[in-house]
Formats: sequence, C-alpha cells, structure tokens
Amino acid sequence: MDRIDAMKVFVATLDEGSLAGASRRLGRSPAAVSRAIAFLEAHVGSPLLHRTTRTIKLSEAGERYAAACRRILTDLEEADLLVAGERSAPRGLLNITAPVAAGQDLLRAILDDFIDAYPAVSVRLHMLDRPVSLIDEGIDVALRIAHLPDSTLVAIPVGEVRRVVAASPRYLSKHPRIREPADLAEHQIISMTHFGLDSWSFPPTEGSTVPQVVHFSPRLIVNSIDAAVASAVEGRGVTRMFSYHVAQQVKGGQLRIVLRDSEHAPLPVHLLTPHGRLSVPKVRAFVDFATPRLRRQFKQLQRATNGD
Repeated sequence: MDRIDAMKVFVATLDEGSLAGASRRLGRSPAAVSRAIAFLEAHVGSPLLHRTTRTIKLSEAGERYAAACRRILTDLEEADLLVAGERSAPRGLLNITAPVAAGQDLLRAILDDFIDAYPAVSVRLHMLDRPVSLIDEGIDVALRIAHLPDSTLVAIPVGEVRRVVAASPRYLSKHPRIREPADLAEHQIISMTHFGLDSWSFPPTEGSTVPQVVHFSPRLIVNSIDAAVASAVEGRGVTRMFSYHVAQQVKGGQLRIVLRDSEHAPLPVHLLTPHGRLSVPKVRAFVDFATPRLRRQFKQLQRATNGD
C-alpha cells in the first residue's frame, strides 16, 4: 500500500471524526479505510488510534504522527502547485480557523461570497476559542485576535478590537454611576471565561505601573457570547466583551459602553498563514479576497462602538 495515500486516509479520518466519515468523504469502503490505518500502524510499530464502536481517539504516538502527516501532505500539495505554475486556478479544500464569534459574525458571509467566486474551492471553517497550531493542525489561514509572538507565520493586519465594558441604558439608570473600575464592585456582573470569571484587569492609573484589578462575585456566568450580550441588553448587569461583539447593540442604543478612559490598548487582528502557503493559489485567492472586506468590516465596527 502507498504510504502517502494511507496518510491521506489517516488525516481524513481525524478530520471527519470517524472511520465511517472518512469512508464517505473519500468514496472508499470502511474496510479500505481500516486497512490503510492498520498499514500505517504496522509501519510505525505503534497504535495510532484508540477505537470504540462510536469514537476514535489519537494515541500519544498518533498525535505526533498526525502532525507530521499534515506537514508532509501540505508540503506535497505546495510542491505540486508550484510545479503546475502560479497561474493555476484556485482549487481544492481550504482549511480556515477563527474564534467562534468572529467566524459566525464576520467571516461566514465573506466565505459565502468567496465560494461563489471560486467554485473549485471548498472550505472547512474551524471555529475554535483556543490557540491553533496552523502547521500541526493543517490550517491554511487563521483569523487571530491577539498580539502576535515572533514566528515564521505570515501576518496580514486587517483591523483591531477593544475590550469594552457595557450595560443597557435601563440598567445604568437604576444603578450607581460607573466612573472608574473600582465602581464595578457595586454592580451585577455578567461574566465569561475568556474575559475573567471573578475579576477584570484594567490599565494602571497615571503614575503607577500596577494594573487595576477589580474582584467581584458574578450574578451570572455564561459560556456563550450571545447569551452574555442578550442578558446585558435585558438589563441584567454589566458585561465585558470585545467591541465587535456588541457593536450592533451599541449602535442601536441597546447597550452603552462605560469606562472608555480605562480600556486596555486595542488588540490587533490579523490573517495568519504558514510561511510559503501564499504561493498556493487557493490560499492567495482567499487572502486577497478577504483582506479588504475584513478591513472594511472592522472600520465600520470601530465607528459603531466609538459613537461616530
């Protein structure tokens, strides 16, 4: 059996989450998928997957081998495309990752238009609220909201977002005024894991180098941005979000941003791609297509939350 072909089967099984899923995706029988994985396991001399009747789970050796397989298959695809020439039409499967809310609210509509414009390209959008290793997880492009460490990734800036504190006008009219971060201790807080469950940090006051930290006992803890925003709109308390999460509600007057003078510096937003991937037509096509649209969106969101 061809080892490269078996690697493709192995990676497809991981992407689909089951042997049956890989069978459907590749148009092969379940027995053929099982044989390909068994071939790789015999070759490396170690189990790669722990199988049950319903699920598969990578073994420790399987995790390392999967990352290597993705790199090898990506390198082979790049080599084929480079030999075919830069004028090759964009085609194939494009793997993209983004935070859940950004994927839903910002990227999905752009992807709809992109696949209309490039019918030979299919897209798999991984919406994950965790750091993703682009190379190890076989990702072509990532939308990343964070200060970026030095790396070999290619970064294209598309905007910036603020961490804002917001509440409904109705809530603010019935509770003590919020002039400084310490005032939040007197308020009902709607908190989320990503923004602090029981404390929020703010920049140091003038003349200090120590960040201001406000501790609180939240009235409501949720793991959904939509739920936290909805509760804030209903007047249930004060919440903290990225500015794009609440831009529509702020523009519509349903939420009001407070503590503008106590915000952290904005966080940059980039499209990231592994070094060398921009030479792949489908990746270049998406980056060129998405970059101006994302920049336009982030400018509009910035105007909405700045009150312009």
